[in-house]
Amino acid sequence: MGYRKLGRTSSQRKAMLRDLATDLIINERIETTEARAKELRSVVEKMITLGKRGDLHARRQAASFVRHEIANAEENQDAVQKLFADIAPRYAERQGGYTRIMKLGPRRGDGAPVVIIELV
Repeated sequence: MGYRKLGRTSSQRKAMLRDLATDLIINERIETTEARAKELRSVVEKMITLGKRGDLHARRQAASFVRHEIANAEENQDAVQKLFADIAPRYAERQGGYTRIMKLGPRRGDGAPVVIIELV
């Protein structure tokens, strides 16, 4: 199978990945489980590739996936605007590999492997 189910229905899984992708775009570094991070990596890399394209169609495709949340209150910038204005130009010369996963160890409650996923 091409993706991880993560113990959720398809709509729950899509909503979770949307939330995680939006948080990663806004904060540029989040802490989550290893399975979620590995699945999130492909989603965020596609969003950054859309940001590098930069045309109107790519902006609309990204806006249909990323949640409408405020990323920078001073500049009145939401997550999609941050993706296209700040994050995508940073990777203009890079051909993929925009994220890094660093292992932290097991989670205290259930022993799930916890990682930090961040933008390189």
